[in-house]
Amino acid sequence: MVPMNAFRIFLSLLGGLLGALLVALPAGAKQPPEGECIVPSKPGGAMFLTCRLAQKALQGKPGAPALKLSYMPGGIGAVAWHTIVSQRRGEPDTLVAFSGGSLLNLAQGKFGKAKPDDVRWVAGLGIDYGVVAVPANSPYRSLRDLMDALRRDPEKLLIGMSGTIGSQDWMKMALLARQAGLDPHQLRFVALEGGGEEFVAMQAGYVQVVSSDVSETGLYTASGKARVLAVLSDKRLPGALAAVPTAREQGFDVVWPVIRGIWMGPDVSDADYRRWVQAFDRAESAPEFARLRAQIGLYPLTLTGDALTRYIRQAVADYKRQARQFNLVREH
Repeated sequence: MVPMNAFRIFLSLLGGLLGALLVALPAGAKQPPEGECIVPSKPGGAMFLTCRLAQKALQGKPGAPALKLSYMPGGIGAVAWHTIVSQRRGEPDTLVAFSGGSLLNLAQGKFGKAKPDDVRWVAGLGIDYGVVAVPANSPYRSLRDLMDALRRDPEKLLIGMSGTIGSQDWMKMALLARQAGLDPHQLRFVALEGGGEEFVAMQAGYVQVVSSDVSETGLYTASGKARVLAVLSDKRLPGALAAVPTAREQGFDVVWPVIRGIWMGPDVSDADYRRWVQAFDRAESAPEFARLRAQIGLYPLTLTGDALTRYIRQAVADYKRQARQFNLVREH
């Protein structure tokens, strides 16, 4: 049994602590509501990293809600898109990660009759770039080595990709194959859900090549488990991949930038939408944001609100033109 004197001392200390907390909070102050960032893929890929970057960027900022992460995989964003647009249209504190792959699927009609203006685009957090990677012990030392092998026997190698035919990972390899004189439909692809699954499959020996992105490769290249043969950027990237040549340097004129960012439901009020846009404006202008962005392998791109919406409309139009080259656009 706890002695009565000790119990009174405990109550006294507890009362003092609560009093101090009440004094510290301004009268009438309330904590901002907790927000949710939906990762529209399985754990481990770039969609997760996008939500994680948003979470860290907003952490501790005045008036910015704390973000919890949740998962809603399926269709490279299609399941999350349809869930929010049909069932959760006006949630004021629900964000969804997107990528260039989401926009490509939108352009191809894989989200049904959906259009860019069906949701509210909040913030672009950075630009990623496509890569082609192999296991660290692969016999292929360059992109040309790999493409020569595929030219000799296109069915010899399994290529891991996020999504199915027409996804951005498929498009990157299709563009490279076409420049190597190959019919992309001769290549053997394995459809996976997200970049995390791609590298797990490669480590297990299930696929011998992955078409992926810079942000998704960092963990595996840093641990010595994977080797990047080419980056699909217009010039060499700074940092960990500075020694990796571009596809252009190796004779393949393919550049594939990938925007990563956040959107919200279409019926979110103007006031709540502006609140989130302003929160990301403040977060992205903070000195530590560039460091956080670089840590996950993203490069500078700062667009929010109306400017981001204009970018998205143009990107979807550009993706639609590219997809039509391979007869991939579903007309509704």
